[in-house]
Amino acid sequence: MHSAASQPPSGQWLLDNGLKQLELLFRAIVYQPAEPILIADNDRNYQDASCGAAKLFGLPRDKIIGRRIDDFAEPSFRPEIGQLWRTFLERGEQQGTFRLVGSNGSVRELEYMAKGNVLPVRHVLALRDKSKQLHGVVGAGKDPERVHDYALYLFDTDGRVVAWYSGAERIYGYQGKEIIGRSISCFYSGEDAFGIKLQEELKRAVTQGHFGNERWHIKKDAARFWANVLTMALRSESGELQGFARVVRDFSERHSAEEKSRHGGVLLRQRAEESTVAGFVLGEFDHITEANDAFLHMVGYNREDLIAGHLYWPDLTPPEYSHMDEEAQEECLRYGICTPFEKEYIRKDGTRITVLATVAVLHLSPFRWITIVQITGGEGTEKISNEAEGDNFEEIVGRSAALKRILEQVETVAPTDATVLILGETGTGKELIARAVHRMSPRRDLPFITLNCAAIPTGLLESELFGYERGAFTGALRQKIGRFEMAHRGTLLLDEVGDIPLELQPKLLRALQEKSFERLGGTRTIPIDVRLVAATNRNLTQMLGDKLFRSDLYYRLKVFPVTIPPLRDRPDDIPALAEFFTRKYARKMSKRVETIPPETMRALVRWSWPGNVRELENFIERSVILSEGPALRAPLIELRTEQAEAAGGTLAEMEREYIVHVLQETGGVISAAATRLGVPRTTLNAIMQKLGISRKDF
Repeated sequence: MHSAASQPPSGQWLLDNGLKQLELLFRAIVYQPAEPILIADNDRNYQDASCGAAKLFGLPRDKIIGRRIDDFAEPSFRPEIGQLWRTFLERGEQQGTFRLVGSNGSVRELEYMAKGNVLPVRHVLALRDKSKQLHGVVGAGKDPERVHDYALYLFDTDGRVVAWYSGAERIYGYQGKEIIGRSISCFYSGEDAFGIKLQEELKRAVTQGHFGNERWHIKKDAARFWANVLTMALRSESGELQGFARVVRDFSERHSAEEKSRHGGVLLRQRAEESTVAGFVLGEFDHITEANDAFLHMVGYNREDLIAGHLYWPDLTPPEYSHMDEEAQEECLRYGICTPFEKEYIRKDGTRITVLATVAVLHLSPFRWITIVQITGGEGTEKISNEAEGDNFEEIVGRSAALKRILEQVETVAPTDATVLILGETGTGKELIARAVHRMSPRRDLPFITLNCAAIPTGLLESELFGYERGAFTGALRQKIGRFEMAHRGTLLLDEVGDIPLELQPKLLRALQEKSFERLGGTRTIPIDVRLVAATNRNLTQMLGDKLFRSDLYYRLKVFPVTIPPLRDRPDDIPALAEFFTRKYARKMSKRVETIPPETMRALVRWSWPGNVRELENFIERSVILSEGPALRAPLIELRTEQAEAAGGTLAEMEREYIVHVLQETGGVISAAATRLGVPRTTLNAIMQKLGISRKDF
């Protein structure tokens, strides 16, 4: 069904040209899901098939498209199909079962839900194999109906509806004659009516070519539903914006299930009117290049695993169907699809977890996956504690006045888009401060991308930052997306920025100033919207004098400097950090280490910690490994050894002095002294014998 009224020129252009674009967009959405979905015309000919349908039929898509429904039905069932189809065309909806003959001759009984005229003379059939629970777009529902109706419509640049189809009538409740010419603001709640949020959606669709999101929409009867929305900007051949195409699906049931799961202990916090994003990952196809802390916690990996390249989406697809998934993914990249689908992930411990993922493909960053976590139950799944996300200063532990001043600075600058330069010695926690800036900013739900400039060979750093085109150099077999593109609309942390080669600094400065860049080997200028945070342990002021760092780049980075003092200058933070790391590693190793002896804590506070928080954390981890009881057994002798080396004294003298001191305090009891020193009793006896210390002296 199609309705239209008298239209302005742009509306007429949409009627003449927009339908074709809308159909291409719709087919791309249907094509991607894992669930079996078919598009048929009035004569029962299949016009398109999803990846899931191809797998269900056991045939390539091109062997399905162009054939009739009857061709795949069991012969005894074929006489019924004609009458069922005529009834369906009259009513516009139908649900039932039919028997499918597979490519190998096997017969299966399928449930189907048919929705008519989603587009003119285009009908959707959603299938489910009754013999097997299929997981697809909508999760583990028993009913194939759930969200398989689609509201498709066109509207002009002023937001007025110019074309309205039957799926939209069913979902929103408006007939074509009621809605044509009206503003789409009627689909939004009163406080949103064509307000900031709606205008932002359209603005992003214009900038990026398409924009996908989820939020509440309002029906004609004032009932609201959770809408999964994809809006595409439509332009004439001259590039002039003519209007928009939109596809909307009712995801209320899925949203309700997520809410129940969330309140039952599944991740994460949610602001009103926003989608329940529990974690996100970025990557080029199967390889994950970035992930937030919530996702890492869920799958049992840490950030070191991510940096080392150990995270990827395992290929669980049977080889005979893998090419279908690749084609579906390419279609996603083409049209910017925002289609939730279930995907299984293998945790680090080998167990499997099912997540509901949305490929939110942006025009400038085509390899973006935003993962919406939905724990579906069953073997290998578990609920995630809400402690995984924590507050805005997650893992920033301490109570010193110096640390409080730093956190106040973060709270001040985070809501802005100002560039932040974080200075401090190695191991002071510069990346944690950068993450806190991101979490407290308006970009908190968008990517946080990191690049350690010191860890990348000089010749490869430019391609890591800006990416490259296929054929840009020998070995460039495909296009690579750089960190700037990955961080589009999010935050980019350039760690160890002082290690960027002098010859690369002008290009970085240009990208920051002009908010655009070109990939290596490319000629197209790519605009970017990135909030930059830079960090370094080097003295950039001295590097300016030595002509190793450009002054213009330095002042571009130093918009809002934050200096983190070393741990030796904030000893008040050491007890809290020691307790935090003890709990962390005891829990990780399944040990009950509940206390830190006073003498151990005093030694920790006295030590200067040249490696700062990183050194303290590693020392506590080693201590937890050595601990066999409820008290932390720290190898304090290591600190004395390092202190001796730093002071220039002999190791034997310092060892002897310290062991004598401990033996005096313990009354010569070897086992007590060994516990305090954090070494086995036999080891202490051997050291005492070597140093000429006699137990009789005490």
